[in-house]
Amino acid sequence: MMTKKTISASRASLILFLCQMITALEVPLDLSQPPTITQQSPKDYIVDPRENIVIQCEAKGKPPPSFSWTRNGTHFDIDKDARVTVKPNSGTLVINIMNGGKAEAYEGVYQCTARNERGAAISNNIVIRPSRSPLWTKEKVEPKHVREGDPLVLHCSPPVGLPPPIIFWMDNSFQRLPQNERVSQGLNGDLYFSNVKPEDTREDYICYARFNHTQTIQQKQPISVKVFSMDSLNETISANLSDTDFYGAKPLTERRPTLLTPVGSTSNKVELRGNVLLLECIAEGLPTPVIRWIKEGGELPINRTFFENFKKTLKIVEVSEADSGKYKCVARNPLGSTHHTITVAVKAAPYWITAPRNLVLSPGEDGTLICRANGNPKPNISWLTNGVPIAIAPEDPSRKVDGDTIIFSDVQERSSAVYQCNASNEYGYLLANAFVNVLAEPPRILTPANKLYQVIANNPALLDCAFFGSPVPEIEWFKGVKGSILRGDLYVFHDNGTLEIPVAQKDSTGTYTCVARNKLGKVQNEVHLEVKDPTMIIKQPEYKIIQRGGQVSFECTIKHDPTLIPTITWLKDNGELPDDERFIIHKDSLAIMNVTDKDDGTYTCIANTTLDSVSASAVLTVVDRPNPPFDLELTDQLERSIQLSWIPGYDNNSPITNFVIEYEDGMHEPGVWHYQTEVRGTQTTVQLKLSPYVNYSFRVIAVNEIGRSQPSEASEQYLTKAAKPDENPSGVQGIGSEPDNLVIIWEPLKGFQSNGPGLQYKVSWRQKDVGDEWTSVIVANVSKYIVSGTPTFVPYEIKVQALNDLGYAPEPAEVIGHSGEDLPMVAPGNVQVHIVNSTLAKVHWDPVPLKTVRGHLQGYRIYYWKVQSLSKRRRRHVEKKILTFSGNKTHGMLPGLEPYSSYKLNVRVVNGKGEGPASPDKSFKTPEGVPSSPSFLKITNPTLDSLTLEWGLPTHPNGVLIAYTLKFQPINSTHELGPLVEIRIPANETSLILSNLNYSTRYKFYFYAQTSVGAGSQITEEAVTIMDEAMASRQVDIATQGWFIGLMCAVALLILILLIVCFIRRNKGGKYPVKEKEDAHADPEIQPMKEDDGTFGEYSDAEDHKPLKKGSRTPSDRTVKKEDSDDSLVDYGEGVNGQFNEDGSFIGQYSGKKEKEPAEGNESSEAPSPVNAMNSFV
Repeated sequence: MMTKKTISASRASLILFLCQMITALEVPLDLSQPPTITQQSPKDYIVDPRENIVIQCEAKGKPPPSFSWTRNGTHFDIDKDARVTVKPNSGTLVINIMNGGKAEAYEGVYQCTARNERGAAISNNIVIRPSRSPLWTKEKVEPKHVREGDPLVLHCSPPVGLPPPIIFWMDNSFQRLPQNERVSQGLNGDLYFSNVKPEDTREDYICYARFNHTQTIQQKQPISVKVFSMDSLNETISANLSDTDFYGAKPLTERRPTLLTPVGSTSNKVELRGNVLLLECIAEGLPTPVIRWIKEGGELPINRTFFENFKKTLKIVEVSEADSGKYKCVARNPLGSTHHTITVAVKAAPYWITAPRNLVLSPGEDGTLICRANGNPKPNISWLTNGVPIAIAPEDPSRKVDGDTIIFSDVQERSSAVYQCNASNEYGYLLANAFVNVLAEPPRILTPANKLYQVIANNPALLDCAFFGSPVPEIEWFKGVKGSILRGDLYVFHDNGTLEIPVAQKDSTGTYTCVARNKLGKVQNEVHLEVKDPTMIIKQPEYKIIQRGGQVSFECTIKHDPTLIPTITWLKDNGELPDDERFIIHKDSLAIMNVTDKDDGTYTCIANTTLDSVSASAVLTVVDRPNPPFDLELTDQLERSIQLSWIPGYDNNSPITNFVIEYEDGMHEPGVWHYQTEVRGTQTTVQLKLSPYVNYSFRVIAVNEIGRSQPSEASEQYLTKAAKPDENPSGVQGIGSEPDNLVIIWEPLKGFQSNGPGLQYKVSWRQKDVGDEWTSVIVANVSKYIVSGTPTFVPYEIKVQALNDLGYAPEPAEVIGHSGEDLPMVAPGNVQVHIVNSTLAKVHWDPVPLKTVRGHLQGYRIYYWKVQSLSKRRRRHVEKKILTFSGNKTHGMLPGLEPYSSYKLNVRVVNGKGEGPASPDKSFKTPEGVPSSPSFLKITNPTLDSLTLEWGLPTHPNGVLIAYTLKFQPINSTHELGPLVEIRIPANETSLILSNLNYSTRYKFYFYAQTSVGAGSQITEEAVTIMDEAMASRQVDIATQGWFIGLMCAVALLILILLIVCFIRRNKGGKYPVKEKEDAHADPEIQPMKEDDGTFGEYSDAEDHKPLKKGSRTPSDRTVKKEDSDDSLVDYGEGVNGQFNEDGSFIGQYSGKKEKEPAEGNESSEAPSPVNAMNSFV
C-alpha cells in the first residue's frame, strides 16, 4: 500500500498569522505603556525542599516597572530576610534554603506587583508548598491465612505525601507481581483477590510508594499470605480428630459476586471540568466475576472512554458537564450478578469566555474592557484598577463599570491604568490584567522594508504589514509602482494589516505596497512576493515483497522549481533509517542489500525545499520460508493411531499452506525419516495411523510459497505393540534362470511392516493343472528361493506369505510363474518373398508350433543381405541386416533395398533364452530403378563454334543404362534464354563435340542418364564459345572513336542519374515492381514458355541485384549437389528435380550467376567489350 502526503510551509505561516490576529494590539516598547506581566510561577507551586525556591515574576513596560511582593496578604519586606534576593531587572524571587534554610518556613501565598507611572499589574496568588515523602509508620504486619477460593484484600495504606505517591506491588526481587482479572490493584493502592488459589501463597507481598517530586521510593513491610487448599485442610483436620468426629472442611464451593469496593449499592463522585474521571468497581466471587459498565439514560462518550485494570476501572478524559449522570458497574459470573451505581456530578472552576484585552486609545476616544467567564457554580466577577478594588480606587470620570464590562468615553492621558478582572467560585479563580493606554501617535509600520515572501503556487500567500498608531491607522494595499488599491474576492484583508492571497498563482508575483494612515500622518512600506512551482514526486516508491537475503530498491524521482534546492530524506516507520551499510541512498532511489526481517516496514521518501515538503510511502514486506513448528505433543495414544499436535512457527509474512508430517522408526531404521502425511496450513493437529512394533518419533515441516521450513524438533518416542503381519510381500514372480529350475523372487517387507519380531516368509509352489500338492519352505532374511529339477518352461502356481513370532499374515494371492526357458527347437517354414518395388519387399512365413518355442515367444527375426549388384556383376562384402517383428507375426516388410540387386534372407523364432535355428536361405532380386545423376560433366576445348563435353557414369546406375540425354540453350547479353536443343547419346559414349555454335555465346547444358524405367537426376553446367579476332579488332577501333566515347559517357551519366533517382525513391519508401518480379521467381518447372517466340525468360546476373523480368530465375551458386561435379543445373536452382515435357522439352525458366573466377579453369571470365555493351541496347 502506498500513501502520499504534502506539507506546505505557507500553511504553517497562515496558522502563525491567524494566531497573531487574535492577540491584542502590541505597543512598541519605545512608547510609554503600563506594565504587563509576561511570566509568573503556577498558582499551586510544589517545590523540592532540597533546592532553592524560585518564584517567577517578569513584566515589561515603559518606563520599566518596579516590583513588590506580598506574603499571605501583607507586604513582604525582602530586604529584611538575608535568604531572599531579587534577580536584577526582574521581580523574580530566589529563596536560598540550601545553606541551612528550611522550605517549610517559606510556605504561604505570594503575589507580585509590577508598577510604573502609568499603572500597576499584579500576578496570581502563588501558593508555595514543599513536597513531602514521609516514611511508613511502623506496624506489625500479621500473616494472612486464607482458605482456597475465599476473597482477600491486602491493604497498602501509604503515607500522605505531597503530591500523592504512585503505588505498585513487587516481591523481594523487585519484580512486579502479576495481575489479572482475579488479582488486581485498586485506585487506593490495595491489592484485591477475587478468590485465592494455592499458588498465591508467598511471603513477600510488598507495597511500594514512589514520590516522583523527590525521586524517592518508600517500602511497606512484606506481607505473608498462606493459602490452604481443601485437600490439605481436610488431611490436617482428620489427623487431629478421632474417628467418631464428623468435622471436616467444606468442599470448595462456587458463589455469586459481591463488591469489595465501593461498598453499598450507590455512591457519589464529583469531578471538575477538563479533568480525568476515574470510576472503580472490584468484585469477589467464584468463578472470578467480570465487570461491565453502562451509563443510565445515555451512552458512554466515544473516543474519550477507556477501560483499565481488566475493565475494573472506567476512565473518561476531558470530562464536561454533559458527562454528569449515573454510571453502573455490573459484576457477573455463572452464579449471578451484583451492581453498584455511581452518581457523577461535573463541576467547573471558572474558565474564560472573553478575557479582557489591552486597550490603546487616543485622547478623546471611547472604548470598552470586557471580562466574561463561566463555571459551575457561576463565578463572581470583580474589577480592580492598579491592584486596588475599583470601588475604593481613585475616581475617573471617563470610566463606568457595568458588571463584566467597563465603558470608557472621552479618555485623556490620565485615564491610563491597569485593570484586573477576577472571576472566582468555590473551585478556583481566574485573574487577568488588561491596560488602558492613552497615546497620540502617528502611524508606523513595524514590518521590515523590502521583505521578500516566497510561496508555492496554489497555496495562500500572507504579506505582513505590522503597524502601530493611535488612533488606529487604516491600512490599504497596492500592487506595483502605479497599481490601484487592491479590492475584491481575490484578497483577504486582516485586522492586523496582513494581506492574504488565498490561492497564489504565478502571476501573483510582484511588489506590494502597504499604506497606513491616521489623522496624525501616513506611512508606507513595500514587500515582494515570489510564487514558486510546487515540488512533486513523479516516480513514487511502490509496494515490494522480497525474500530474506535478497535486495530491493525504492524509487523516488522528484520535480521541483529550478530556483529551489531540494533535499531528499528517507525514513523507516517514521524514524531515521538504520545506521547500516546495507542501506544505500542514491540520487533518486533507496537500495537495501541482503534484506533481513528487521527491514520489514514502511519506507517514506520526503522531498524538502525551503517552502514545501512532499512525501510518499511504500511498504516493504520481507518474506521467507516459515520458521519450524515447535512444542510437538502426542495424545490419544492407541495401538494403531495417535494424535499429534504442534504450534506453528512464524510464517515470515507468507501464509503457511500445509504441514508435512514425517516419522522415524528408531528400532528398524534409526536416523531415516519417512513421509507420513500432510495437512492444510490452518490445521495444527492430526490423527496418525500407526503400524505395530515400530518405535515412532515424529517431526513437522511447515510449507509456504517460498519453500519448506527446517524440520521441527522430534517428538517424544512412542513404541507400538507387536502384532501379526498385516500384509504379504509384493512383487512375487516365478522365472527360471536355467532350463531345469524355478526362481521365486519377492519384494521383502520393510522393518515397520513386520509388525513384530522374527519376520520370515513361507514360500509355496506347485505345477499348474496337474493336481500336485503345495510344496512349502520357510525362509528368513532373503528375497528369493530357487526350486531345482523342474521341467523346462512349465507353469507353476506360486505364493509367498509373511509370518512373525505372533503369527501369519492373511492368506496371500497366487501368481503364475514359469520354470526356465531353452532355445527354440524349430525354424519357421514356407518362407516367401514378394517384391513390392525396387526398394521394398514383403516376407511371409509359417509360425512355429508354440510347444517347440520352449519359452516366452518374443517374435521373429529376419536376417537379410545383399549378394551383388546385377549391373556391376561383381560380389561385394556381405553385410547382414536384421529386422525383428514382435509377437506372433507371420509377415514383415524389408525397406531400403537397393534396385537391380540380388539378396538372400532367412527367418528365426526368438524367445527369452535366444534364437532358434534359421530357415533355409531364400534368394530374391530387386527390379531396375532410375539412375542417379552422372558423376561429373566437364566442358573443354572452347572454339569459335564448338565445345567438347565429357562426363562420368552415374554412381548408382540402378539398372542397365540405355542412353544419355543432353539439352542446351544459349544465353544472350540481355540474360534471355534461347531455344532449347536436345540430343540423345548412346549409353557407351563418355564424350561429345558440339559444333555449329555461335561465337562468343554463353550456353547452358542439362545432362542426365536413362534406364528402361526412366530418366535419372540431371546435372547442369554452362560454358562460352570464344570471340572472333577480326570482330574484336573492329570493336577496339570503334571503342577508340570520340563519338563512341561521348555516347558511352552520356549513357553512363544517364544510368547514374537513374540509379540516384531509384535510390532516393527507395529510401523514401517508394514502390518498386517487386510483386511483379517476385511472381517471376516461381518454380521454373511449372512456368510456361513465352507464346510469341517460344523462348524462355530472361537470364539475370546475381551480382547486378536487379529485379528479374517475368519468367526469370533467381541464380544460385555453382556447386553441384551430391555428385562432386563443379558444373550442374543445381547452380541455377534446378537441382536434380528438373522436369521435362513428354516431348523432352525443358519446363521452366533460366537464371544464372556470373562467377568472378573460372570454373575448372575451362571458361573465360572476360569483361564485356563496348560492342557487347552496345549490342545489349540493340
